[in-house]
Amino acid sequence: MKKYIFISLTVVILLTGCVKNEIDNKTQVENQISRAAEGVINISAEEAKKIIDTEEHEIVLDVRSVEEYKEGHIEGAVLLPSDEIKEKVENLIQDKNKTILLYCRSGRRSAAAAKDLIDFGYTNVYDFGGIIDWKYEVVKE
Repeated sequence: MKKYIFISLTVVILLTGCVKNEIDNKTQVENQISRAAEGVINISAEEAKKIIDTEEHEIVLDVRSVEEYKEGHIEGAVLLPSDEIKEKVENLIQDKNKTILLYCRSGRRSAAAAKDLIDFGYTNVYDFGGIIDWKYEVVKE
């Protein structure tokens, strides 16, 4: 009898764990779909590096402060602090179909900036979060 109870409890625990993982995965997928519906595509630093290395017409946009940019930025990145995007982006990037890769320090400002770009009509916006996840070389001034 004890063996039967033990086996039953084990099965219940395993099933509960599977259901929780399924719910977590579903939530992640729903969040990605929601972000994609907004027009923003979230990618990893590794995916951003591949795009930077293979595409010729993208713009890498650093939305941190001037001070943060000077401490270290991705080579070729254009600085446009997040608090200046609404006033300056349309002068800086006229082609609204251009591939734009965004980053900040941790991902919070780049997410907000990505939404602003979509609101302005930019169509190829990729947010790869923060430079803290960037495992590659940076330029320091």
